[in-house]
This record gives sequence, structure tokens and C-alpha cells, in this order.
Amino acid sequence: MKFDYLFRNVTVIDGSGGAEYRADVAIKGDRIAEIAPAIEGHAVREIDGSGRVLAPGFIDVHTHDDINVIRMPAYLPKISQGVTTVIVGNCGISAACATMHGEVPDPMNLLGEAQQFVFPTVDAYAQAIAQARPAINVGTLIGHTALRNNHMDDLFRAATAEEIAGMRAQLKEALSQGALGLSTGLAYASAFQSTTEEVMALAEELAAENGIYTTHLRSEFEPILEALDEAFRIGRHGRVPVVVSHHKCAGAKNWGRTVETLKLFDTVRQQQEVACDCYPYSASSSTLDMKQITDEFDIIITWSEPHPEVAGQSLQQIAESWSMSLYDAGKLLMPAGAIYYNMDEQDVRRVLRYPVTMIGSDGLPNDPMPHPRLWGAFPRVLGHYSRDEKLFPLTVAVHKMTGLSAARFRLPERGLVKRGYYADLVLFDPATVRDVASFSDPKQPAAGIEAVMVNGVMSYCQDQQVTGRAGRFLRREKPNKEQK
Repeated sequence: MKFDYLFRNVTVIDGSGGAEYRADVAIKGDRIAEIAPAIEGHAVREIDGSGRVLAPGFIDVHTHDDINVIRMPAYLPKISQGVTTVIVGNCGISAACATMHGEVPDPMNLLGEAQQFVFPTVDAYAQAIAQARPAINVGTLIGHTALRNNHMDDLFRAATAEEIAGMRAQLKEALSQGALGLSTGLAYASAFQSTTEEVMALAEELAAENGIYTTHLRSEFEPILEALDEAFRIGRHGRVPVVVSHHKCAGAKNWGRTVETLKLFDTVRQQQEVACDCYPYSASSSTLDMKQITDEFDIIITWSEPHPEVAGQSLQQIAESWSMSLYDAGKLLMPAGAIYYNMDEQDVRRVLRYPVTMIGSDGLPNDPMPHPRLWGAFPRVLGHYSRDEKLFPLTVAVHKMTGLSAARFRLPERGLVKRGYYADLVLFDPATVRDVASFSDPKQPAAGIEAVMVNGVMSYCQDQQVTGRAGRFLRREKPNKEQK
């Protein structure tokens, strides 16, 4: 048989969490055609993978790449890590189904400017993805804050029954067009005033369409147990799986409390489907939040509209140079973005190791000085945490980035190296793979990622060049197993 590609002598880590094995893997069209100890046959291109791992392409379950995958379709920050699929629309903010009238509210301004929100439906967003032909696949959640902004004249209050009905109708249509589910960002001022009942009403639309509920909790600080309880209650009410976004215990007073939060996960998992995602760093990144300004940990300013010249400086340095308090300096910088050194490393490790934790980068691509997770999250798990720190075996690391994620978000025939599945694959050197991106120099491709294939097209190679753009819009698997 004639194949398009044939990977010879690779160590297959198939994404299931099972043991690695040595094999040949053949590709024909956009699918994995054959896996065997030795494949007889010819290929247009053969690749000797001796000493290399062939794994499913990584699925970044937590991104804010909604608009950037269209504007910059080669999308080097992700393809260079071995990421072949991104899930957008997290934290309550999505470009899909968002319509802007005037100024873009915080935190939707993380995604882009008003004129870039031109996708009133999921189908319109899917069409834009098809036209842009990004290097990676894209699936979208629908943001609660985006829906609120469409249907409300004031985001700083609870929604009325009529406004909730409008949001529900729009969410229902989005789900029918293949959206993966609903996301919330209840910690942000633009969603904080929404009641639990408002979100529960929206969650009622999810179960019939196999949707999922993901949430940036109402608080990741001291009230985190109450915030988790709210998230799990919403999931129970809607009879849908819950994913807690970028799970952390933020703030010095909260360090060490993942012992409590993960114990709550253990209890709740006996009754309902709950999981979380995590990025492998002890610093977070978002817009500058006046409520989070403190002298308990370092805060680095990544961008500021009125003072772009301070990007990369700490808030402490800026406040001292301006001879004022941290709070007053923060007010003058707004709107702005920041990196918060607000987590404990042991908490990060505990969450990463937790069995139902998936990996998500949560990178902010529009920051002039982005958090290094944008470029380095996945190789950091493989190199630093798995190989060097021995936090978990490489098979477990890959499972958290592939098979676990594809199953949780219902992405059919992806996330595994399996005959008949889509050929989303990454070839990497387990001895050298590592994150190169740093806080001082964040826009750096990873080391050790040798080839990335998306839908059977070789898309990234060892010399750090994007060689193909074969990404697709991914719609959620339907309840009747029919793929739209």
C-alpha cells in the first residue's frame, strides 16, 4: 500500500495513559492508516523516528486565541509547542456570538478591538476559520459575558428574566451549530453581579446538546470553597460536566489550600462529572484588577494603554518612580494588563498531578510582554515537570494534554494515536523537549519539538518554520453521535 507519510521506529505514547510502545505509524490523507511493529509498504515521505516520541497533537483546552487564529493563521506560539487544537471562548469571553456596540468591556478587550468582533453566530466564526486556514484546529465555547453584553445595557447588575431568555435563545442556537458549551468568568466585574440562578438558567440549555460548563470561578482567593460549590451546583442543576478553569489558590493567605479544594473535588466526583485545567506556572496573568493590587507578591505590568512605556516593569517600581502608592499607580495605568506572582509552587504541583487535570496555557496573545505560558506551557509539562522533576510519567503528561482533553470536550476521533483517527501528531525528543520562553524573553519557540502534523499535513518542522496550514473548525460531538 502507498501511504503519504510513514513514521518508522517511533516510541508511541498514544494519549490513553497506557504504556508506551515501539511501532511504525502510517498516514494516508487526513487519517492514521496503520500502526504496526513493522509496516510493509511505501510512502511519499518516510521519517526515521528512532529515539523520538510520537504522540497525539496537544489540545490546549484553555486559550484566548479566538481572534488571533484568524488574524495570524500560522500561529507559531501554539504550533511550535506541538499544539494542534485550541479551545477558545474561555472565561466568559468569546469572539463567536459576540456583537459590539461601542467600547469593548473588560475582560473582552483581551481578545481584540471592537472592529474585530464580526462573528454574530458560531457558523459565521466557523466560516472565518475555514477562510483563514489556521495551522491548528479550533473549537469554541460561548462566553457568558459575551451573551450579557449582547442582551444587556449594563453589565454591572443581574440580568432580568427577559434578558436571560434572550441569552438562552442565543446559546441554544450556538450549541445547535456546534459550540462546545458555555464558559463563565464570574470573578470579573462585568459578570460578578450575575446571580447563580442566571447561570443555572443558561446551563439548562447544555445537556440536550452534550455541552460542557467551564468556569473562571467567582473567586480564586479566600472564598474559593464557596466558589467551587457554586460551580458544582450549576453543573448539577444543568446535568452537565463542569471544568474549573486554571484551578489555583491565589493570594498569599490562600497558599496551601489546594489540599482542601482537591479534597472537595474528590467528594463531588463521586456524584457528578467535574474536572479542571491548569497551566504549569506559579504566576497568573490577566487584566490589571484594582482588587488584586497588594504588596504581598510581585505584580508585573504587561501593557498599559495610557503608559505603554512601562510594559515589563513591576508595579512597585512604577509606583516608586511616580512617588505614589501601588493603588494610585494602578489607577493611572488603567486599562492595563499584569502578571501576578500569586501562587505557591506546591499548590501548582498538586493540581497538575491531580488525575482529572488537563493542561491549558491561558496565554494572552495580545500582550506586548505575554506570560511565557503562551509559548511554553506544554513543553514545560513534558520537560520540567515530567522529565526533570518526575512529577508524573511521560505517558501521564501526554494523556493530560490529549486523550483526557478530547474526551472531556467531546472532540470525536482526536486525542489518540489510533487507527482511523485524524492524523494530528507531534514528534518530539523526550531528552531535550523544554520550554525556552521566559518572563524576560517570552516569545521563544520550544526546544525538542521536531515535527507537528495537523489533519495529515506536515505543519511545523525542526527549523521552527510553519510548513502547512490545515486546521479546521471542530464542532462538538452530537448526542446521537452524528458529526455535523
